[in-house]
Amino acid sequence: MDYASLIRPVPDFPEPGILFRDITPLLLDAGACRSAVSELADWAGPLKPDLVLAAESRGFILGGALAQTLDIGFVPARKPGRLPSETLSVDYRLEYGSDSLEVHTDSIFDGARVLVHDDLIATGGTALAKINAIEKLGGEVVGCAFLIELDGLGGRWHISPHPMHALVNLPAQE
Repeated sequence: MDYASLIRPVPDFPEPGILFRDITPLLLDAGACRSAVSELADWAGPLKPDLVLAAESRGFILGGALAQTLDIGFVPARKPGRLPSETLSVDYRLEYGSDSLEVHTDSIFDGARVLVHDDLIATGGTALAKINAIEKLGGEVVGCAFLIELDGLGGRWHISPHPMHALVNLPAQE
């Protein structure tokens, strides 16, 4: 499947100099979306995860479907103040700033095998924040699965030694 042809580059979003990768065209293609989830599940299944942890908002889209396909639970990582019970907060850096994510403290049981998912890995800051949250809550990160990896930004290196898989590699800039 040629996923790259279904990912729209949007220059200067959300800030000048950033090339945003819009997955909306892929999401509009039911067959491509189904295929992407299936390929991610084929890679992740042998890792035997108990849970998929994904961050809002785009990580939720395929992350929930991936958890259902693997027949495991889904853990939402959200922006601060959006989860209703006790949370663990982790800070992270983006290409263009910093942010925080929160996870319910009771969502990851001690020893849980967790697959980290997001639509894209760039510098690895968001993925590393999710990894840190999982480990602080007693879980074990078994792998990291992405739709897109942006080349040349070091994301893969930042989450090493965790196994990582992306369906598409794209340049950070065109």
